[in-house]
Amino acid sequence: MEEDHNFVVGQEFPDVKAFRNAIKEAAIAQHFELRIIKSDLIRYFAKCVTEGCPWRIRAVKLPNAPTFTIRSLEGTHTCGKNAQIGHHQASVDWIVSFIEERLRDNINYKPKDILQDIHKQYGIIIPYKQAWRAKERGLAAIYGSSEEGYCLLPSYCEQIKRTNPGSIAEVFTTGADNRFQRLFVSFNASIYGFLNGCLPIVSIGGIQLKSKYLGTLLSATSFDADGGLFPIAFGVIDVENDESWMWFLSEFHKALEIHAESMPQLTFISDGQKGIVDAVRRKFPNSSQAFCMRHLSESIGKEFKNSRLAHLLWKVAYATTTMAFKERMGEIEDVSSEAAKWIQQYPPSHWALVHFEGTRYGHLSSNIEEFNRWILEARELPIIQVIEQIHCKLMAEFEARRLKSSSWFSVLAPSAEKRMIEAINHASMYQVLRSDEVEFEVLSAERSDIVNIGTHCCSCRDWQLYGIPCSHAVAALISCRKDVYAFAEKCFTVASYRQTYAEEIHPIPGRIEWRKTGEGIDDEIQVVRPPKFRRPPGRPEKKRICLEDLNREKHTVHCSRCNQTGHYKTTCKAEIMKSIEQF
Repeated sequence: MEEDHNFVVGQEFPDVKAFRNAIKEAAIAQHFELRIIKSDLIRYFAKCVTEGCPWRIRAVKLPNAPTFTIRSLEGTHTCGKNAQIGHHQASVDWIVSFIEERLRDNINYKPKDILQDIHKQYGIIIPYKQAWRAKERGLAAIYGSSEEGYCLLPSYCEQIKRTNPGSIAEVFTTGADNRFQRLFVSFNASIYGFLNGCLPIVSIGGIQLKSKYLGTLLSATSFDADGGLFPIAFGVIDVENDESWMWFLSEFHKALEIHAESMPQLTFISDGQKGIVDAVRRKFPNSSQAFCMRHLSESIGKEFKNSRLAHLLWKVAYATTTMAFKERMGEIEDVSSEAAKWIQQYPPSHWALVHFEGTRYGHLSSNIEEFNRWILEARELPIIQVIEQIHCKLMAEFEARRLKSSSWFSVLAPSAEKRMIEAINHASMYQVLRSDEVEFEVLSAERSDIVNIGTHCCSCRDWQLYGIPCSHAVAALISCRKDVYAFAEKCFTVASYRQTYAEEIHPIPGRIEWRKTGEGIDDEIQVVRPPKFRRPPGRPEKKRICLEDLNREKHTVHCSRCNQTGHYKTTCKAEIMKSIEQF
């Protein structure tokens, strides 16, 4: 390391800044502190800070050129070079220059990793707070400040609407000083794709942002014909509460209403928190609501510290007959009667396939977590960077999926086609008895099933639950020479998949091309200021409020000193009260 930072008389540097950076690097790498005697635009004179160390350096600017050259270099260090715990030259600006390229490659470059990398390369220890400040400053230098992000929001929304006609992008502010409150964005291509090609299922959820002013990203997503994630709309709010969910679902309803001749019959999947449930019930009164099974199974596993319960709950959810449902619930009862009682707070009509009244096409879990992974890296960045991350990902996914589907020659999308082929293979082993034009009895080695091709029903319930003919239905259809593919739901076809990604999401120009003045934007929201809420010190709260937490019985604490409830021994006031009474 030392050899890389040795200087010689006559050595030249492009300018004074390059020389100062080089001497700073040398001081840090060789573990000595500098005392700068003179430093301006034409000369630089410094010595080692340790008393008695003879090391000196002098550099000057060459005439008629910005070049700096070393004029004299005296002595060698006799100080032992022991500046290892902290270093005056290792300023926040120096750390920023050290981490800038790394930050560009990895937004989640943590302060503790910065400390380790600097210690590994230079052998010095810097304070954690200094590394944290450097990261904040580095992110602001690369991506702009959080304050600038809010200020540019109206212009950015105008750009979305200009480049992607039919899209919705609105900023909502609060107070006389126009503090940011909410943002709603839905690209025209996303709304069109959802209404014309996706499954009529909407996943709803949120994820906390980690920038200076925090906030929560709310989103509405669906499934394409191949089961892939399809984001429809998203929003950012300053505070997550029942009112903000009501607002988001209201904006989402308006977006669909503008583009649809009639509101489709939808099924909403969420984690079941009260704000979402109430908002969906009010804004989409004719829709069905389901609780995310992934969330429920994780909750029961954590609540009772038993992963087997989570596995059994999945078996209960997938039961296709009421008898199978009861049998599998009995298995949970055998493992833990408390767990069986705990499940009762969630009506089976909201999570079990056999009791659910809406249409889920086999999707028991929300895909919100998959969408949240899109922006995990951008959560610490200004709000505009979060939106840009989603926009860029949407553009890439739309293009990639359009290209991918161009080579499909089947009637159904691959995952649905696979299910259909399996059903056809099994159907060849069944015997079919025809009752009338639409009703059939299908016999297999183990069972007998009744199929009605007019109502698209089978007594095994798979056809109704998944929207694709089951093996019994396929056997019945083949027996009367019907096209089995004509009896699959339209939303599973390749044609629907292509419709989903038919519209393009267009690029948005860089900020340099935006109108800086805000011309054409509503005067009331011309300048959007950041929300008043800022990130508090310390580790952020990770736990999200959900129905489970609201319904859970509170734990009662007990004092071992006075035998009363409501406090611990350490906070007991019994002794104090006793002494007061004696007094």
